[in-house]
Amino acid sequence: MALWAIVFSAFIAAPARAADGSGSGDTAWVLAASALVLFMTLPGLALFYGGLLRARNLLSVVMHCFVCCCVVSVLWVAIGYSLAFAHGGPLIGGLGRVFLAHVAAAGVPGGLPESAFVLFQMTFAVITPALIVGAFAERVSFPFLLLFVALWLLVVYVPVAHWVWGRGWLAADGTVDFAGGIVVHTTAGVSALIACIMIGPRRGFPNNLTPPHSPGMTMAGAGMLWVGWFGFNGGSALAANASAAMAIIATHVAAAAAAMTWMAIEWLYVKKPTSVGLVTGCVAGLATVTPASGFIGPAGGVVIGMAGAAVCFWASGVIKKRLLIDDTLDVFAVHGVGGMLGSILVAVFALPLLGGVGYARGMSLMTQLEAQGLGVAAAAAWSALATFLLIKLIGTVVPLRVVAEQEYEGLDLAIHGEHAYDHS
Repeated sequence: MALWAIVFSAFIAAPARAADGSGSGDTAWVLAASALVLFMTLPGLALFYGGLLRARNLLSVVMHCFVCCCVVSVLWVAIGYSLAFAHGGPLIGGLGRVFLAHVAAAGVPGGLPESAFVLFQMTFAVITPALIVGAFAERVSFPFLLLFVALWLLVVYVPVAHWVWGRGWLAADGTVDFAGGIVVHTTAGVSALIACIMIGPRRGFPNNLTPPHSPGMTMAGAGMLWVGWFGFNGGSALAANASAAMAIIATHVAAAAAAMTWMAIEWLYVKKPTSVGLVTGCVAGLATVTPASGFIGPAGGVVIGMAGAAVCFWASGVIKKRLLIDDTLDVFAVHGVGGMLGSILVAVFALPLLGGVGYARGMSLMTQLEAQGLGVAAAAAWSALATFLLIKLIGTVVPLRVVAEQEYEGLDLAIHGEHAYDHS
């Protein structure tokens, strides 16, 4: 059974510890981790993406990330959390936690209040659609973005979160995902690929595109993502304990190994190590280690980070250069491919022989591989199908992308009436 399912199974039955301070350290850690994960989106991801675009589109992508936070936060409290984690069936949760009804009285074993769990999971729900906006940056219409984020959260993210973390059918089958390789990165990556194909490439792709306007901004955003990822993966232990510490160590060394691997490959093929390549490799390693971080040791983190960088580097070239798909900021190649690869590698590096924590009762290397493969395939297939249908539906109501003149002018001024920089 998945870790989240085990933790959540006692939400209703077990009360929180008495208010004598016991368990308060775990609560404080999860609250701090929630802030770190939100910091990943605002401003980390916003700056990471913004620096990679033309200057005339910086504000638009920052605004997209910001509005994702606003829309998702309200929907999560209203109904998203309930459908993902309240008692329900194998495919979707129930309505027992709508607007967080009955949450205050429930707790996680060890003293963590359910409200802290709600907050922590909200920040995961916020960053997942925010990852997708990088795939169709510089050309998407704002009304489409608003509708897409709201519907995608409820139709794609919430069901998959329930399947894996909310005692759904994948958890029952043995699929594990410590911090979101399937729930976050696979769903976002696959949906990003479908969305950028349906919306179409930027005008001028692939030959007449402007290079990143501020690699320094991108490096600053990547640094924020790296720090925030300690909360993302370490906080998923739901306690300030050895599991959280080891998850952070595995995460850190995976990011470092991946950054150096991507830099080395780029240096070999492009003849120059670039700042953008270094931080892209770092993020690829972070995405790849996420599903495994709580089940592996440091050696596993290094190998997974290196594998993630190499495979994601290859995937980015295939997507843009061979298939000519304009995934603007390589969301599928980095997050989708990385998340899926790491989810499969959990089965290998969880082996105690390789420094892992082992498998749940009744599971072996082969059965865990089967469970992980099923989880990745199910999440990817549902994300692709649901995203295709959602975009078709939304396209009947609002335009998917801006007109040619607005795209040339830049979305900052054309859509939002603002400039990121004062050029006077």
